[in-house]
Amino acid sequence: MNAQVVFKTVVPQQPVISGESFQVQYIIEDGDKVSNLKPPAFSNFRFVAGPNIYMGSVTTSKGIKPLKNAVYTLEAGRPGKFIIPGASATFSGKIIRSNDVIIQVISKLDAAKFFDKEIIGNSDYLLRPGEDVYKKIKQNLFVKLMVDKKNCYVGEGVLATFKLYSRLESKSDIVKNPGFYGFTVYDMVNLGDKQVTTENIKGKTFDVHTIRKVQLYPLRAGVFTIDAMEVKNKVDFSRSAVNKKTEQEITEGILGNNDSEVDEEGKKIVETDIHTEPVLINVKPVPEKNKPGTFNGATGHFTISAALVRNVLQKNEEGFLEVTISGKGNFIQISAPSIQWPAGIEAFEPTVQDNLDKTIVPLTGSRIFRYPFVCSTPGNWQLSPVSISFFDTDSNSYKTVSSNEIRFIVSKEEKKNTVVEEKKISIADKNAKVSRIAAAIVLLFVLITLLYWIKNKKEPAQIMVKEEPVLVSADELLQPAIQLLGATDKEFYTELHHLLWQYLGDRLGLQGSEVNKETLVKKLQEDNIDEQWIRRLQHILIICEAGMFTNASLGNDKNKLVQDTKGLLDEMNAA
Repeated sequence: MNAQVVFKTVVPQQPVISGESFQVQYIIEDGDKVSNLKPPAFSNFRFVAGPNIYMGSVTTSKGIKPLKNAVYTLEAGRPGKFIIPGASATFSGKIIRSNDVIIQVISKLDAAKFFDKEIIGNSDYLLRPGEDVYKKIKQNLFVKLMVDKKNCYVGEGVLATFKLYSRLESKSDIVKNPGFYGFTVYDMVNLGDKQVTTENIKGKTFDVHTIRKVQLYPLRAGVFTIDAMEVKNKVDFSRSAVNKKTEQEITEGILGNNDSEVDEEGKKIVETDIHTEPVLINVKPVPEKNKPGTFNGATGHFTISAALVRNVLQKNEEGFLEVTISGKGNFIQISAPSIQWPAGIEAFEPTVQDNLDKTIVPLTGSRIFRYPFVCSTPGNWQLSPVSISFFDTDSNSYKTVSSNEIRFIVSKEEKKNTVVEEKKISIADKNAKVSRIAAAIVLLFVLITLLYWIKNKKEPAQIMVKEEPVLVSADELLQPAIQLLGATDKEFYTELHHLLWQYLGDRLGLQGSEVNKETLVKKLQEDNIDEQWIRRLQHILIICEAGMFTNASLGNDKNKLVQDTKGLLDEMNAA
């Protein structure tokens, strides 16, 4: 039997008002397998905007499935009952279509009568005389943390989703995010993604905002707590029936800056705090029994392949061996596999390239290790298969997979202008060259200053106005790091790390013991820096620290990291 995809059309359940806009949603389960989504003509309605595409996931009896939601905004032109046609899309090479739905459009006069009746009878926005306001808030505004598992192995992914449920007119401010201590974190959905759906709970329809969705990978065994997310709220209630749809506004670290709101006639504002309940995750160690000696912490399910970029090389020509590890699981625990290089081949540290889909749990994709090498002896060569070991959580057992055997030829012809000598340039030589350039720049600066002083020494003294320090441009700041793109990883990442902290120290006035990431985040938040920028900055600093203090090869695209850093600093300078 062929698999069927769920493809449905969703419109407001209540009548819409002539002359006002409303939304039509086309929701597709297994949305990653569907392409070429086409909306209908929307006859009898004015097209306003769309599509706005939202990606998410839904839990079914068959597990977690990716969800795609295409939202169109329309305006009703006249009262009556109309058909909203289904949309079409392509699934497994076939055209599929969502259901048609009927929507009722009423006039503004009829709407006033209808909504007055609805609000008096059903609305939780209305505060009736003698009603317990805090009990009403508790029943109609809350946050939840949901995890897909509470017991896992070290390195096994845990999906954590934070949602805000509301039937009220409210402004909510996230004042504390969980720390996720003991886990490596990969963000899937954040507040800026504005992922909103509806859910029916005990006969009531709630607006559901996905505040944050993350993948968590435990680093060691033990019991770890996902601590509470804390949210402050300002809830508006009406003391009389009104024609109004309840709405929610969610921000992060902003609500507390506006405390000027007061009750108006017929309206009451109530402030309250809500939070998620802490969740314990029991992380089990991987079994010691049958653990391979080559196991390095990789958890999931993987395959491995190996190939040379070129199979025929000249003597002393640089070749490249690419080892690709594909599958799903904790890719961050996968280090470079050991290669049994034959005598006569000189090999160098590999670079790493990741092609991972972080929207799927666990991480799915591939990691490529690229090993440069040279061979000075002509002949037919053979490399042994490359192996990795991992713990397979599906079978709760260890597995070892190996690549194919690799053969290549080195000809007698000598490769000229090889990169071998370049790779062997010592750090001392590089430092000496940099020192000579720096000395020349300093000397030139002194000469220019001296000439300027001689020319202007007889002029009357000018009254100097003290100005605030001006931050240098990102281009100027990052020049020293750009000059080290061809240097060792440690030199490059150390310089980029130093330049970033120099910029942040100048901007935020950080000195001495204040130069740490905890104080940095606090200062950036006080400076009203966007939370997305803070996360990007933390990510860059983590990469730099890994390059400074570990021997792992982090990737061969340092230039992209510099460009990402430049883009972030330009955005912060412009703010």
